[in-house]
Amino acid sequence: MVLLCALALLVPSCARQIEGQGQTNDGVRPNVAPSNLQIVGSTDEDIDTLSRNALADLEAYWEDTFPEVYGADFQPLSGGYFSVNPDDFDPSDYPDDIGCFDSAEDVEDNAFYCFPQPSGGDNIVYDRTLLEALAADYGRFIPALVMAHEFGHAIQGREAPASTLSIVFETQADCFAGAWTGWVADDNAEHFFIRASELDDILRGYLLLRDAPGSGPMADDAHGSYFDRVSAFQEGYDDGAQACKDNFTDQRIFTQQEFNDQTDFDNEGNAPYDQALTISEDTLNAFWSTEFGEVFEGEWQAPSLQPFEGARPECAGARQRRDVTFCEPENRIDFDNQTLMPTVHSEVGDFAVTTLLSINYAQAARDQLGLDFRGEDALRSTICLTGWYVSQFFFANITRDGQPVATISPGDVDESIQVLLEYGESPSVLPDVGLSGFQLVDLFRQGFVRGPAACEVGV
Repeated sequence: MVLLCALALLVPSCARQIEGQGQTNDGVRPNVAPSNLQIVGSTDEDIDTLSRNALADLEAYWEDTFPEVYGADFQPLSGGYFSVNPDDFDPSDYPDDIGCFDSAEDVEDNAFYCFPQPSGGDNIVYDRTLLEALAADYGRFIPALVMAHEFGHAIQGREAPASTLSIVFETQADCFAGAWTGWVADDNAEHFFIRASELDDILRGYLLLRDAPGSGPMADDAHGSYFDRVSAFQEGYDDGAQACKDNFTDQRIFTQQEFNDQTDFDNEGNAPYDQALTISEDTLNAFWSTEFGEVFEGEWQAPSLQPFEGARPECAGARQRRDVTFCEPENRIDFDNQTLMPTVHSEVGDFAVTTLLSINYAQAARDQLGLDFRGEDALRSTICLTGWYVSQFFFANITRDGQPVATISPGDVDESIQVLLEYGESPSVLPDVGLSGFQLVDLFRQGFVRGPAACEVGV
């Protein structure tokens, strides 16, 4: 973020090799016979069994869902499915008319849906060694999610969205994957089952699959920012495939933005720590001062910011329990200026600091509105209100004397999601009320998209 002076074309490749380690719950329903769905080139290895079971559950979902959404029967993929090990590839094991696939290099470290071609196509092809690596690092549900995304492209092969932009195609496929995952979480799938509270690591995986911060949303291979992809997935999860059909057009708002200059590239859009604190205080007070007058017809009483090092300060005689917290008797926000906030700034980014402060400003706002600022309902509301604040920052609607107080940098909205996933379940950062990172991110998304009407503040 920057303080101001006045204060596509469709591509077939989707899944990409990623680095890192992660853990997630299994997501695989135990004691269920595997599907006998045919996959050309498949083996008896676990990864092909997972892929086969996922594709069978996806076919079952779309057989029921496609007629409801598109008013026509679902037509199975005429080209079928193909499993490839690029390191042990024999062309004679595969037909000549696969389409989008001439050699092992075409599928190495990849998984893709091939749109119908003059010779072949309408199929899904995957590198099983890629899926093995993803499953080892992020759990056995990840290969199923890759298949769900590629199957989303197969749906587009039957009913194309009202756009030719790559970013629209890719995020709509994320939405379709989310809709299928919601169906799985509702206990409808034969081979898989997962709870919303178990999806945090899946969202972390999306971070590794996002486009690089600062890349352009109109690029021929644009897939979307972290927020764009996660938001699309959660929209499908919450609202189903009908929302995926209706809401992905050229008019959809995407947060992916290009960097303005080499300086932004060099610092990845991050302001120095002290400046990040200044920008946070400036924009949060400007935002709440405006909204208190225009939305709530009240007058904003700005809380003071109190950095501390070492022991947490007392709050009207009571020792604080968190490293960033709202002290209601003194209308003050205390934060650990020695460990927590500098670490968040260095590990996630400047806007992660802003996000944590915003949650506590929202607590102050609820208190001034005469609403409870403690407990689960209050936390849900304050995360949502933070999403609202971030949306106004993103759209340059936080102004003073008619000029934006500051501008948001590419990747900043992603940092809000990252800090919620990485720190949101820490009782030293947010109240321990049992909300998962997935739920926190969804609340943030609702505030960003819908504004205060989603945030239980009487609007």
